[in-house]
This record gives sequence, C-alpha cells and structure tokens, in this order.
Amino acid sequence: MSETNDTGNNQGGRKPLTVARKSAGTVKQSFSHGRSKQVVVETKKRRAVGPGGSGPTPSDAPGKQTDTLEARLIATAKKLGITVDELKARQKVLLERKAEEANRAKENIQVEAAQDRLRTEQERKATEARERDEAETRRKAEEEARKAQEAAAAAAVDVPATEDAKPAARARAKQDAAADASVTEPTGDEAASRGKRGKGAKDDRSDRSRDAAARTVRDSGERRRGKLTISSALGDDADRQRSLASLKRARDRERERRFGGGEQREKVSVEVTLPETITLQDLAGRMNERVADVVKFMINQGEMLRGNDIIDADTAELIAEEFGHTVRRVAESDVEIGLEGEADDPSLMKPRPPIVTIMGHVDHGKTSLLDALRSTDVVSGEAGGITQHIGAYQVQLKSGQKITFLDTPGHSAFTAMRARGANATDIAILVVAADDSVMPQTIESINHAKAAGVPLIIAVNKIDLHDAQPEKVLTDLLQHDIQVESMGGSTQAVQVSAKSRIGLDELTDAITLQAELLELAANPDRAADGVVIESQLDKGRGPVATILVNRGTLKRGDIVVAGAQWGKVRAITDERGQQLADAGPSLPVEVLGLDGAPDPGEPFVVVDTEARAREITEYRVRNKRQVSGKAGAAARASLDQLLSRLKDGTVETSELPVVVKGDVQGSVEAISMSLDKISTEEVRARVIHGAVGGISESDVLLARSSNAPIFAFNVRANKQARDLAEKEGVEIRYYSVIYDLIDDVKSTLSGMLAPEKRETFLGYADILEVFNITKTGKVAGCRISEGKVVRGCGVRLLRDDVVIHEGKLKTLKRFKDEVSEVSSGMECGMAFERYEDIRVGDKIECFQVEEIARTLA
Repeated sequence: MSETNDTGNNQGGRKPLTVARKSAGTVKQSFSHGRSKQVVVETKKRRAVGPGGSGPTPSDAPGKQTDTLEARLIATAKKLGITVDELKARQKVLLERKAEEANRAKENIQVEAAQDRLRTEQERKATEARERDEAETRRKAEEEARKAQEAAAAAAVDVPATEDAKPAARARAKQDAAADASVTEPTGDEAASRGKRGKGAKDDRSDRSRDAAARTVRDSGERRRGKLTISSALGDDADRQRSLASLKRARDRERERRFGGGEQREKVSVEVTLPETITLQDLAGRMNERVADVVKFMINQGEMLRGNDIIDADTAELIAEEFGHTVRRVAESDVEIGLEGEADDPSLMKPRPPIVTIMGHVDHGKTSLLDALRSTDVVSGEAGGITQHIGAYQVQLKSGQKITFLDTPGHSAFTAMRARGANATDIAILVVAADDSVMPQTIESINHAKAAGVPLIIAVNKIDLHDAQPEKVLTDLLQHDIQVESMGGSTQAVQVSAKSRIGLDELTDAITLQAELLELAANPDRAADGVVIESQLDKGRGPVATILVNRGTLKRGDIVVAGAQWGKVRAITDERGQQLADAGPSLPVEVLGLDGAPDPGEPFVVVDTEARAREITEYRVRNKRQVSGKAGAAARASLDQLLSRLKDGTVETSELPVVVKGDVQGSVEAISMSLDKISTEEVRARVIHGAVGGISESDVLLARSSNAPIFAFNVRANKQARDLAEKEGVEIRYYSVIYDLIDDVKSTLSGMLAPEKRETFLGYADILEVFNITKTGKVAGCRISEGKVVRGCGVRLLRDDVVIHEGKLKTLKRFKDEVSEVSSGMECGMAFERYEDIRVGDKIECFQVEEIARTLA
C-alpha cells in the first residue's frame, strides 16, 4: 500500500491504518523436570524498496526504523510480562550463546582434522616399521638357510656314517634345502607368473601386505584393550595406539633376540681402592657390583650385614677378591701426604725476622717489658700505645731490623706448640725479677724452652729496686743448668728495667746477635704455612684466627687448612688493624674466612682446591672423634675401677660438671687444663662443654640438664640467656682473672671432699652386774675404771680383749637419773643401741669421733 492510500483511508476521523509487515505468535518450549517457557516467534517480510516503490524516504527512514524497533520491543515485553531492559538482556545472551556454539563447532572441526592427520601419520609410520621388519625377517631367513646348507654339506663330507645312515642324511639335507628354498626362492610357476604380472603384481602384493598389517594392528589393539571402561564403551577407541612403554619393551625384546642380549656378559675385573674402613654399599659401588649381591655373599658367609654397615679393610679385601677384583690398600692418613710441600731450595732462601717469646713468673714484669719493647718501634711512632689484641706483633728497630714478639700468657699456646712438635719460636726471653729470683713458673718456663729446643736469653728485670740482687738470680739459675756468659756459659744475660727503660737496647742487640747465629731464612715465593697462635669468635667478623707465617707468602683468596677448620682467606690484618694484601714469613696477622675457630698451636697450610681442604678436614674431624671416643672409653674404664673400689670401701668419688665459655680459645684451653690439674681421685671437675663466644640459650639448657654452673671468662650472656638461666635456676659466674675462677672451683671441690674422721679415746668401764629392765632391755651396771664416759659416745664391747660389738651408747644413768657424763671411779648404768648380749666381766671401751673438714692442696 502507498502513502496516498493511507491518507485517503484516514477520512472519517478513524485511527490511521498501518501495514502489518510481520506476523507474531507464541511457542511453548518444554524443558526437563517439568519446566516450560513461552517464546514469541515473529515472521518478518522483506519490504522492497526501489526508485518507484513506496518505501520511506532517506530523510525519515532512520527515525521510522528506530520507532518501529522500539515499538516491537515494547510489544514483545508486554506479551512476555517483562521489561524492555530484561528483554534486551535475554536477546544479548542468546546472541552470545549462538556465537559460542559457532566457535565450538569450528574448533571441533579443526580438532578432527588434526586427529585425522595424526592418525594418517601413525599409520604411515606403522606401515614403514612393518615393512622394515618383514625385510629383516626375510634377510635372516635367507642367512639361516645358507648356513643350514653349508652345515649339511660339511656333515655329508666330514662326518663318517654307516651305509644305512648316509641315504637318510642325504634325504634330510635335501628336505631342509627344499624347505629353505621354498621360503627364500620362488618356484618356476611363481617366477613365470611374476614375470607376467610385472609392476601390477608388485602393487597388489603391497596392498595385501598393508591390509594384513592393518588387520594385525587392529587385532593387537583388541588384545591390548584390557578391561572395559566407560570411555571405551561409549567412545570410539578404534584409533587407540600402543603406549610408549609397550613399544620400548618390544624394541628391547627384539634387540635381545637380535644381538643375544640375554646372555651373561663377561665380568670385568677392576682395581678397588680400599681405605681402613668402608661400608658395604661403597664397596659394591667401587667393584661395580650390586649391593644385593654383596649382602647375599656376606649372608652366605654367616654375616648378617646391611648395605650401610661398616667393615674393616681385611674383610673388604676378601670380598673383592672373591668377586674377582684386585685390591689396593690405602690409609685415611694418606690424604695428608705431601701437604707440607717439598723442601725449599737453599738458593731461594731469604733472611727473615726472628720470632721471640717472652716467658717468666707472674708479676716479674713480662707485660711491662713487652710494653717497653713496643715503645722502641720506630714505625708506630705516637701510635705505640695502641692496645694489642692479637697476642703477637712485629716491631722495627732503628737499625732497620725487624723482630716478631709473641705474647703467650700462661704458656697455653706455647705448650700446645711443643706438644704438636711445632717449632714456631726461634728465641725465648726468660724474665726474672731481681728481687724475687727464681720462682716455680720460672722453672716451668725453663723446662718449656728446653723441651722446644730454643735458645734462652735471660732478662734480669727490676734492677732499679733497692733490694735487687741480680747476681743471686744468675747463681740460682745454675741449679737448673742455665749458665750465663759471665760465668763461663753460653747463655746471654741482660740486666734491664722495664719501668726505667734501662737496658732495652742491650736486650734488642742480644736478640739480633742470637738471630744472626741461628741464620734464620725462609722462601717467600711458595705456598704459605705456619702455626695458629690464637683464635676467637668475633660477633661481627665471625671466626678470627691469629696466625704466624713460617714459610711462603699468604695472600688474600688462598684456601687455608688450620687443624680441623678450613676456609678461603677473606681479609688479612696486622696488629694495628690495617688491611694487608699478603703476609710474608715471620709476620703475625689476623685471618678471616675460616669456618670455625681452630685450636691454638695447630699448624696451618695453603692447599690448591676446596675439595682437598674439605677432604683433609673431614679426616681430621673423624680422627678427633675417634680419639675422644677412646678417651671416653678410658674414662668409663677408670669409672669402673672407681666403682669396684667403692664396693671395697676404699674410695668415694664425686664430680663437679661445669660449662666454660671464654673470649679466646687459649683461655678455654688453659681453664680446662687447670681444672684437670686440681682434680683428685675423690673429687674432680669435668668440663662438659668449653667453647669460644658469649653465653647462649643452648649453653643454659645444657647446664640445666647436667646440673652444672656456667663459668664465663671475659664474656657475657645475652638477655634471652639471662632470662632463661634465671627461670631454670642455672648459676652463671663471670670472671676476668683466671686465678679467681680456679680458686672458686678449688673451694667448691674442697666442700665436696668427705670430712676426715678422727677418733678420740674417752675411757674404760668394767661390767659388774647385768639388769634386765622391762621397757629398756638389758642394762649393764658398770664402774668407770679409766677416763670418763659421755652420753651418746661410741662404744666397743670387749670380751677377753676381743671386740665383739661396736656401736653407740643409748642410755647413761647414775642411780635413776639420766646424766651426760660419768667420771673415773664412779658407778653407772649403760645400755647399747640394738644390742643386748652383755655379760658380767666384759669391758666397755668408750670413744668419740670428730669430723675435720678437708681442703685441696
């Protein structure tokens, strides 16, 4: 209809008519669980718009289309009973769902195409593998047939047989040859037919082989399908392929069949390196044998061992020889072979400064003399008063000569060096006070120097005092085989005063002269070695070791082994705290980088690799653990002896466990040695733990479990450790002087000593009559013949001068009254505790036991 018709039909005031371009209806959709839904279905008719049509003009078409769409939406929403926004949302969801379905269908098509390509590729590979197997099978059949023909021919010629057996053998050979030929060679008819068919026959044969291969694959797939599952029942698993494990097993079986892999391979004999002890598992690995085989062999020999059990070298050698291997025996100590390096070439030796140790008795001026000698250092200048921390330093004299001094208080480090055979000291200066002369620690110092084999220089100190007697000192030294030059000997003696700075130049001249006589020299162009003087745990820097270089030059970055510790040198500092790049011979330095604090006196050496360092330290740790185990066994043995003596009543022993923490390792070692010295068979102080560093919570817990006090020498406990110690009742004692610590331990051990019992005779009493009292028992009527009797004293009953009872007096009465004492010539009544075999004529000896406290010497 046109617009003119619409306008003409609008006469009469009625509502204008419109053309219905669409027809609408509702459709009921049913879902599961009884749900349904009314859906509006519209049928739209395409309106032809052209030049001569009655469509809307371009100017008003967009507006009318928008109004029409809005009207449709409103009408549809009213029919469904929802709002326009909800209708738009539903339409949007429908469009998105359609798009998703389209994408999903597209993806499925792509997946199916990929699966088809993969299936085709697998079928191609299977066909190629099958053709290769068939070709290999034909080749093997031909080879076996050829070998059979050769064997038959050889048997017919060489092997003698009877006349009856020869025709049979020839018949069997002909049959075998015919069978082989039927397998390998075609007959004449087949050859002719093949010649006629030509290429077409080859194609048919290929098609037949592919069909047979496909049937084989399907049949094998059916056989390998296994149990029925939901996926296999509902899905199409006709394209299921063999697993990789199945293919690998098939290849292994084919390889064994082809190359004879199932046969036992020939055993290879190897050289087995055996240490002193080895585990069965390690031994099996070195022999290239299975651990189960070695364990089975030991079980057959009657030894029930496991793989991680340890056996000795002799047993391991027998096992290795039984398995057909050769053995090379080595010891664990072989890791230290060549550790010290080769001997130095004399042409490479250069002079080095002397190393001097100052020893002497307490308060004889050792520290003052050290300070005075330090003031002669022309390099330090005004900084000569810097506090010395590392126990060793080097000074340079005005003449340019350098001298290295060691400060070893208590001789702990010096004794450790002597015990380990380390000769770190070149010259020893023995300081003797002119007013005290020779004292016990002076004699001890002389013995240390003689044992180490170092020359002595006598320094008679405090000569500026009014009561100084230097000549008496030199005379007293003669008793200990020390003869000075003024008395015809070879030992130098210098009179000095550290306080007044008298004789210091003469002392340094004597040191220089002695060093020239010793001709001290070292090779600086080699790997460094030396000795550890002291070690400690610094809170900010970690383990710090003071070392003295004997030979070579120690550089930053070297790998150092010191006792049971190792590490890479991170920093080198001298006694003034200055960083050094290297340290030459006779130079004491502090080294950072070790994994722990080594013991004083331990030698150190530079190694090539970290693996070598780790191997050496592991061996030394094991060796130390074994030594401590043997010491524990010896201690247990001594405890067994003490227990046996306890049963005999000959000794009573008690132990004081202590925990010792010190600032440096030398202090801990000196305290432990001092506590061992003051211990006796009856009482002893046992250091259950001694280490360097502050007191931690673990130390408190250890002390609590052992009921031991904690002795802290120049260290303190942190707040957590103090709180825990207060909570657990652990006593912490702080000391700065070692003698105070030793005195406290000595007084404690003295209190643990059993008091000494001393018996005092009181008197004798003769029994004149025996009375039987109902409640008291037998009471002896006695006359005191000698001395006196005290109530509660000890008594012995003598019968014919033989002691038949020893006990305690229970009752002492005179007439009817209890008395405390009865004198000689008086009569009294006495009764014994838990003893009533009293007769007339017996004699009673009265005595009193006093307990006297004992102290350690």
